[in-house]
Amino acid sequence: MNPRRKKRLIMTGGILAGFALATGLVLYALSQNIDLFYTPTEIVEGKGSDKTLPEVGQRLRIGGLVVPGSVRREGSGLSVAFNLVDVGPAEVTVEYEGILPDLFREGQGIVAQGTLVAPNRIKASQVLARHDEEYMPPALAEALKGIQHVPPSQWQVEDDENTNEDDESSGGYYDR
Repeated sequence: MNPRRKKRLIMTGGILAGFALATGLVLYALSQNIDLFYTPTEIVEGKGSDKTLPEVGQRLRIGGLVVPGSVRREGSGLSVAFNLVDVGPAEVTVEYEGILPDLFREGQGIVAQGTLVAPNRIKASQVLARHDEEYMPPALAEALKGIQHVPPSQWQVEDDENTNEDDESSGGYYDR
């Protein structure tokens, strides 16, 4: 083989090996920072057709509805724990230390980002509440299919003929 051709082949091989190494290192670094989205049912029963369970210590995001009556303040600090649910029977406990968003409430859809510390318990580093009741992320909407979502535009009295003076003074809302 010609020495010049041999030198070019070694140079090209070295460049390709360098690109492969750089690509591998970038993918490895990105895999450490990926937060996969789960619903409570997927955390307990597994995700996908092969029912892959998340590992304890894995960073993830979980979305669901806060179970009414499950919000517990622990001590006098900022620690709070609550349960999340979706259409399945599974409930996951989320523990969070910090100030909750203003829109956080029982029955509200939330997304929490944190670490799985037990098979059905998450230590959250961030809690996000949806700001618009009309919008639901597609993944969460699919996971919560079957749970009735009533947008605020339909909270008003649907039959205006049945309203009276008292209903109008309360902004058009009444107890059924």
